[in-house]
Amino acid sequence: MKEAQIELRLWRQFATLAEELHFGRAAVRLHMTQPPLTQAIAQLERLLDVRLFDRTKRSVQLTATGQALLPEVLDLLARAQALPEHARAAAAGELGRLRLAFVSTVGFAQLPQWLRGFRESYPNVRVELTEATGDVQLQAFARGEIDAGFMLHATGFAPAGLARQLIAQEPLVIALAEQHPLATAPVLRLDAVLAEPLVIFPRRIVPSLYDAIFALYHAAGRSPQVAQEAIQMQTIVNLVSAGLGVAWVPESVRQFQRPGVVYRAVHRVKRAPALPGCETSLVWREEGRSPSLERFIGFVREQAGGRSDTV
Repeated sequence: MKEAQIELRLWRQFATLAEELHFGRAAVRLHMTQPPLTQAIAQLERLLDVRLFDRTKRSVQLTATGQALLPEVLDLLARAQALPEHARAAAAGELGRLRLAFVSTVGFAQLPQWLRGFRESYPNVRVELTEATGDVQLQAFARGEIDAGFMLHATGFAPAGLARQLIAQEPLVIALAEQHPLATAPVLRLDAVLAEPLVIFPRRIVPSLYDAIFALYHAAGRSPQVAQEAIQMQTIVNLVSAGLGVAWVPESVRQFQRPGVVYRAVHRVKRAPALPGCETSLVWREEGRSPSLERFIGFVREQAGGRSDTV
């Protein structure tokens, strides 16, 4: 049997009568006369096919069914009353959901602090976090599964087709095992580094950065000796600690204190090719931006130092 659609007005009349237990007083509160209220309660009982009130000439009392229903009705009315304010808050980006993806490197530094600050400023925005590499994020954008993402890329090579806010620029440093012969040098010579086996991420993960690293080797007349590939930076560093090779990593990875691994800057000599750097950007699709996403973009822009280089 198809359930009847019961108007909010009937629920409000039921709740008022349940509180007053007097048709006359309830009618006054509802700004109506008593006969229409009596008819409305009878209509509600017919729609529900239950008896809500026991009536005599001298008293009105809730039935057991009415008593069980009253808390739910009061909750319904309270939520209905809050809807206009919720709508205004949602339109202002102060209420809603934000689906955010991030690469592991941003999790070492900025992300925890920023999320804490954003949640303190906008406690009614539910942030759903997903750790994902750049290629996975692009797929998620295409399927409409995320609203924004923190991506790593080579300097000046942000993913095409997405708006972005640059949040960090940093050099690459070399991660190497603590017992490696080069580990004792405070700064490494480029030619020495290029001769070492390389642990690196697959090209599909960050194509621009992968190509920049390989271009460095080729410009120096070298061919990279890839010893092992791994997806996550933590895994790459762990493989370095096992002595499989050295790895070019963003400087922020220094904060990942893996025992048995040290990080060193690389010294570029004259006429040597330029060392690649990397950037982290907050990226999003321009179409269909939610108010909550607008708030988050503004928040991140402030935290990143008010940069105006959104593209």
